[in-house]
Amino acid sequence: MFQACQEARLAGSNIAKLTDISFDDTGQVALPGDKNAMVRAARGLLSAVTRVLLIGDQVTINSIMASRSRVMDCLKKIEDTKSFSEFVQCFSQFGKEMVELAHLTGDRQVDLKDEKQRAKMASSRATLEKSTMLLLTSCKTFLRHPDCQAARLARAGIFSSIRSALDTVSKVVEESPQPQSPTNTSLTNGIATTPKRAHTVLKEFLEIVESARVTLADLSTREKLHDSLHLVNDSSQDFTDSAYTSHEHREKIILLGERALADLQEIENVGKRLEKQKRVRHDDQLDSAILKISRTIMELRKQLQSTAIEQASDIFRSNQDHIVLSNIKEVATKSERDRLTKLSEKFHEHSDQVQDLCRLLSHITPSESLTVFLEMTGNNLRNLTPLVTYAAASLAEYPSSKIAKENLDILIDTWEGIINELSSYVKEVIEGSQGRTNDRRAYMSLPRPGNVLEEFKHGTTVKTVKPATLDAEEQTNIAKSGLELKLLTSELDAEADRWADQENDIIRRARNLSSMAYAMHMFSSGQGSLRTTQDLFKQAEYFAEEGNKLFRCVRDTTFQAPECQLRSDLMHLLDRVLSYCQQLLFITRTPATSKAATFSKVDSTIQDTKLLLTILIRILPLCNSLASQYNLPVYRSPSLRSRPSHSNPSSVTESRTSGDETDSMGSSGNSDGSLRRVPFPVSRHRLLHNSHSLDRP
Repeated sequence: MFQACQEARLAGSNIAKLTDISFDDTGQVALPGDKNAMVRAARGLLSAVTRVLLIGDQVTINSIMASRSRVMDCLKKIEDTKSFSEFVQCFSQFGKEMVELAHLTGDRQVDLKDEKQRAKMASSRATLEKSTMLLLTSCKTFLRHPDCQAARLARAGIFSSIRSALDTVSKVVEESPQPQSPTNTSLTNGIATTPKRAHTVLKEFLEIVESARVTLADLSTREKLHDSLHLVNDSSQDFTDSAYTSHEHREKIILLGERALADLQEIENVGKRLEKQKRVRHDDQLDSAILKISRTIMELRKQLQSTAIEQASDIFRSNQDHIVLSNIKEVATKSERDRLTKLSEKFHEHSDQVQDLCRLLSHITPSESLTVFLEMTGNNLRNLTPLVTYAAASLAEYPSSKIAKENLDILIDTWEGIINELSSYVKEVIEGSQGRTNDRRAYMSLPRPGNVLEEFKHGTTVKTVKPATLDAEEQTNIAKSGLELKLLTSELDAEADRWADQENDIIRRARNLSSMAYAMHMFSSGQGSLRTTQDLFKQAEYFAEEGNKLFRCVRDTTFQAPECQLRSDLMHLLDRVLSYCQQLLFITRTPATSKAATFSKVDSTIQDTKLLLTILIRILPLCNSLASQYNLPVYRSPSLRSRPSHSNPSSVTESRTSGDETDSMGSSGNSDGSLRRVPFPVSRHRLLHNSHSLDRP
């Protein structure tokens, strides 16, 4: 790379010398002596710069592949861990490597030019982020219950999902060609017969139909039309073969297919007649036949769209997933094995229906990227379905286990998140079918445009600044910080799980801080209960106040110990906690009067939160060791409750540590960062009655 840069610099110097302006004795500009030398120098510069770009691209690819290899190594170590302490260390290293991989793949995603490749990278990164939280709880469940076969299978499923996403990242980065079976791919009259989406084959068929006006439906065109119509019927067969397509829709699709075949026969008859005539440039009968078959194909396209959208409407209207999952959780808690088996079968059937919907939607969407997102959604649901049933079986086997219950809760929340994503895809498909464009933003763990707001109050007047859109660099910075914040909350929860007493004030406040930090992470990805920057700053203020309370709890416990090195180290770290809390309070209470100032305030808030979490991760094990070594009592306040999220201050929250004390490894933290578990929103199942309700409120 260094040599290539030197060559590029030398080539630039050469062309600069050759094109340097010089004057003759009369003061006139002297023409270059050798134009051929200038051409050679320009070619040399172009070649050198191209080489720099190619080598730089290869360096980026090598960096991503090296980071991926380190993640795979960490994943293997986690898979081989036998103790909880070893798992905490391995998972911490895994989190660091995942952050590095997220940074590299995010930059690569921006650089990708192909829409489909960019969508694949975005989907893989989203899968990796979802799987990280699932990996934590599934491994904790397995380590707590190593003899549980269901827990083992659930953990294995998460590992498989992560490895599959990493393989997809590798293929996209290296631009590996997709394997195609020679038995499934062939060319007939220049038309690829590989199974295609209905939208694509219908579009190609209409293009061939229009070309028949020019070719007068000659033999070659007629053969192409026949082969293309065969592909149209094959793609339509996915709709007619679906067990969830209504009888009425199935009959209409078959009828339109037969009508298209009859219209094509009319074109063939006209083409054969025109072949016998000479010097014919236009034929009204051919134009009429072309117009007729075009209308039939357009009607078929609308019918396919109507079929898929109606299935989506039925799924969201029935609310079946919420009912089934609620029942699964209930019977698993009661250890009713027979009912759980029946409900699991019902859940698998519903999952098959949603996967079939994803397949049909991918047929009719005009967007290549949306096709990838729908395919990945179907794959994620197919992988997640058995994991939910495994987690339910684990809870049924150990109904008093907090960690088994948490594992099931997080899997259900993940299912809910994927279904909500699917609802937004349905809205985009509807808009696409109506000819409206919806610029979809690829997944980058970024705040959504319009969330950067700041309010200024002057007496009774409230002025709201117009929403500002962050540029790419600002979005990338917040994305990186948000992902790091999420991994730090996982580490803090893991350290809290190692305490024998899960009901003391130190652990309760640590879990409150973890929940608040996770809500701030959700804000960075445009999700969760924090809607605006004002909500974020208020949450950070609560976070700093809770940090001060935790500081006092740890300090009071530490003062009871005799002088020793452990106590000195702990007191030194506690001083930093107090400093970070004061700094965070100062930042959140400083007004921001512009877009740049608001972004800087958001970034500083998240950075200081990360620093405080990093110190707390070091403090908890030291305090635990000190308390265990000297049998120090830790105060337990029965009235201590979790801090409510700012966006819903009136809600009655539940402690993240509620549950049976016998399962000390468990934590009932919510996956969306809020401090109480939110059930499935009923409004999600009314989405298709009003397309505007698909937007996130």
